[in-house]
Amino acid sequence: MAQISISNKDWPRVKIKLQRKYNHLTDDELQYTEGQEENLIIKLTELVNRDRNYVVFTLKKALVNIDNNRL
Repeated sequence: MAQISISNKDWPRVKIKLQRKYNHLTDDELQYTEGQEENLIIKLTELVNRDRNYVVFTLKKALVNIDNNRL
């Protein structure tokens, strides 16, 4: 079960933050549909070679500071 909720409205900003932190991630790799948070987490754990907790923490941090460009 996903521990976060990302809206389609917030996703473009979160995606930009992720691409700044992990510059090897492409737009195609970061395709997201609202309600598919669990699939996103699984995909990101593989793409950035980190564990689930780190990915969830990173996404939560991006959402908390949504208006800030930093992750």
